[in-house]
Amino acid sequence: DVQLVESGGGSVQAGGSLRLSCAWYGFTYRTYCMGWYRQVPVKEREGVASIDPDDNTIYANSVKGRFTISRDNARNTLYRQMNSLNSEDTAMYYCAAAAGLVGGTCLDVRSVDYWGQGTQVTVSS
Repeated sequence: DVQLVESGGGSVQAGGSLRLSCAWYGFTYRTYCMGWYRQVPVKEREGVASIDPDDNTIYANSVKGRFTISRDNARNTLYRQMNSLNSEDTAMYYCAAAAGLVGGTCLDVRSVDYWGQGTQVTVSS
């Protein structure tokens, strides 16, 4: 069975950093684009960073220069380093895997096949 399990969320002050991890089971990274997505109440879920099987990365404009997505294939773990956090980064964060792409990117939530359970990140000012 496919599983994605996030960890590393929590509370941090504005300007601080957090690293999120996502362990995956049941599939190989070679056939899936993987990404991080976030959602706040009353807003749609949005993609923030993705990495494809060739290690090409794409970032949403709102996180460029602050977030870094990476993957450790030996550990079946996806990471996201988040720096210079601000209150607008407060959200539930999900990792996900997509076998296909929508619009050439798996940042589009419509491309996602599997979701993790989510981990909350709260940034206080």
